[in-house]
Amino acid sequence: MKQEVTNFARFYALFNKVPYYGDREEFKRAIVRQYTWNRTESLREMTRDEYNACCDALERLTGQDEWRKKLREELRFRRSVCLKLMQKIGVDTTDWARVNDFCRHPRIAGKPFAQIDTEGLEQLAVKLRTIERKGGLKMNGQNVKPAQLAYVVIDPAAPKN
Repeated sequence: MKQEVTNFARFYALFNKVPYYGDREEFKRAIVRQYTWNRTESLREMTRDEYNACCDALERLTGQDEWRKKLREELRFRRSVCLKLMQKIGVDTTDWARVNDFCRHPRIAGKPFAQIDTEGLEQLAVKLRTIERKGGLKMNGQNVKPAQLAYVVIDPAAPKN
């Protein structure tokens, strides 16, 4: 059988967090047997789906899945805050290329928006608030304001030229 999983770091990181008193090697073999339906005791002979199911269960058992959810939610919240602040100062947030170009500037974040971690997003929010407080972005000596919508009322009874 061809070995599908070659890196077992995820399994061992979670396995070492599971409290168990006794022979750890036998415990590991029992877990592998359970997720391979008694087909094997070896991690090397697990299929990718079996390995992922096993690691997902260990994450739930150790509470890692809740921790990941909280991290993901915090990251989403911080990204949302930064995008709203970028809108306020005049960055077109509907165009990801512009957002990334803005964030890549060394004085802003120095990397694309998607690669900024939670701490970086906090620092970015501080910089964006400072830019907003000082009047927004400036190009050629003029402040750049976000696009505004204007309505023009057309009178259908007006004379036509």
